[in-house]
Amino acid sequence: MARVCELCIKQQQLDQSPLDTAKVRKFGPKILQLLTEWTETFPTDFRDEKMVGLLKDIIHRIAPCDEAYWKTLNQVLQKLSQRLALMSQGEESIVKVSLNASSISDKLVAFKTKPPPIQKDMLSICNDPYTLAQQLTHVELEHLSHIGPEEFVQAFVQKDPLDGTQQPCFSDQKKKTSNLEAYVRWFNRLCYLVATEICMPAKKKQRAQVIEFFIDVARECFNIGNFNSLMAIISGMNMSPVSRLKKTWGKAKTAKFFILEHQMDPTGNFYNYRTALRGAAHRSQTANSNRERIVIPFFSLLIKDIYFLNEGCANRLPNGHVNFEKFVELARQVGEFMTWKQVECPFEEDRAILHYLHTAPIFSEDGLYLASYESESPENQGEKDRWKALR
Repeated sequence: MARVCELCIKQQQLDQSPLDTAKVRKFGPKILQLLTEWTETFPTDFRDEKMVGLLKDIIHRIAPCDEAYWKTLNQVLQKLSQRLALMSQGEESIVKVSLNASSISDKLVAFKTKPPPIQKDMLSICNDPYTLAQQLTHVELEHLSHIGPEEFVQAFVQKDPLDGTQQPCFSDQKKKTSNLEAYVRWFNRLCYLVATEICMPAKKKQRAQVIEFFIDVARECFNIGNFNSLMAIISGMNMSPVSRLKKTWGKAKTAKFFILEHQMDPTGNFYNYRTALRGAAHRSQTANSNRERIVIPFFSLLIKDIYFLNEGCANRLPNGHVNFEKFVELARQVGEFMTWKQVECPFEEDRAILHYLHTAPIFSEDGLYLASYESESPENQGEKDRWKALR
């Protein structure tokens, strides 16, 4: 931004008095377009006071030439201010929810016997798989709405795209990637919530019912196009404390689960999932309603794809030219994500379910193993030793 301002002042002689109005009017619309797109696409750049100072400086230099410039630039500043305020609120609410959930789970102390049920369970809050899938979609789209393309840039572009100089890496950009990290934490929470709900019931029949319920929720997520929640549910059901409950699984109807597992099978670089995602993306492009426009990708895989595209392809070709093919593909993937995240959720919010999803206590890995061993006794010496240590 500093270089842009410096060049503008020098080339357009904006430091002269009086200004060459005709010259500035030819140049004005171009700098207006740049500033508008910059503030709209990368608003978090302007959390930096120096950036805001440079923006205001260039505005005050060109605006006196035309009254329309004042109006346009004033709108740019107003929109930028609103977007930054909204993003700050989003970060605060995510942090608040995370703190509330962790403070409750901290109260789940080490257990000497099978822990009693934690307040309510999911089935007492919502026993309809389709309704829960809708509410999960609400949570996903809420998280996605706070992630901008600048977060991908901060997370992955550790070198300047063109000159190769080192830039601060992911660990130095916590504040600028907080929304992205909060979304990853949500995925992990959902995995552990599913596992907790399955391991909690004392009776085998109840545990089997919970398994069947989450299989149906996962299927509804697939139908909606919510692949991130789908993968979180499957991951939770595949956690060792859950998968070892052989008697419980034997009691549940699991045919649909294996079909869903097949869809998210990592074989062939997630070939089946990518095929389903392309189908959902095509449906979204030709959709007549927001319901059909929903595409929520498996986020960790999207991150991995963008990371390897960025790290695995050179920024410049052997002849020194910019590798436009790489940057076009990066733009396509991030642009596609930006389109998907802008869809408004068509489902009505259920406050009770959303509150439970965000605040219900979940077990740590040790807590899950303990509950699992209390439900179905350890089968080998390794499990027996672990159970004894946990008790």
